[in-house]
Amino acid sequence: MQEEKDFIKDLLNPKTQNQAFQKLLHDYQRPLYYHIRSIVLNHDDADDVLQNTFVKVFQYLKDFKGDSKLFSWMYRIATNESITFINQKAKRNGTTSEALQSKIVDNLKADVFFDGNEIQLKLQKAIALLPEKQQLVFKMRYYQEIKYEDMSEILGTSVGALKASYHHAAKKIEDYMKNN
Repeated sequence: MQEEKDFIKDLLNPKTQNQAFQKLLHDYQRPLYYHIRSIVLNHDDADDVLQNTFVKVFQYLKDFKGDSKLFSWMYRIATNESITFINQKAKRNGTTSEALQSKIVDNLKADVFFDGNEIQLKLQKAIALLPEKQQLVFKMRYYQEIKYEDMSEILGTSVGALKASYHHAAKKIEDYMKNN
């Protein structure tokens, strides 16, 4: 934990800031991109949200209290930015975020950055039908293998509630996969 505190000091120090931020990008750009992409689904949208996420991280780093890990704090920002992005895009298109997600899944086949097969497309459709919180929990656990304890810090939800959400999501997905 001391190492992380020193790293944060380097990020805040004008003399070491550029080098420290390059390390931050190097270490977290890829995992944050995949986390964001799992929520917004579209590559270009994920790039935009990732950029917004790093701007916010840089902008608010001085306010980071260290109550959670830097990783968890950045994932929380990425999650919130992703949800905000989806909601704003849905509003601009005069639809709900659920309908937008469903439309994006339908368009995945044409996305050159999506290399999944029919089963993976079906899985994405099943996930898109879940309530927002269950989607997040399922994607974070299933795709990114994030521990419940870390997820709890990121989402501000108890471990027990997260386990229950994952269980319900997995059951709904299993039912969808069997019946469609």
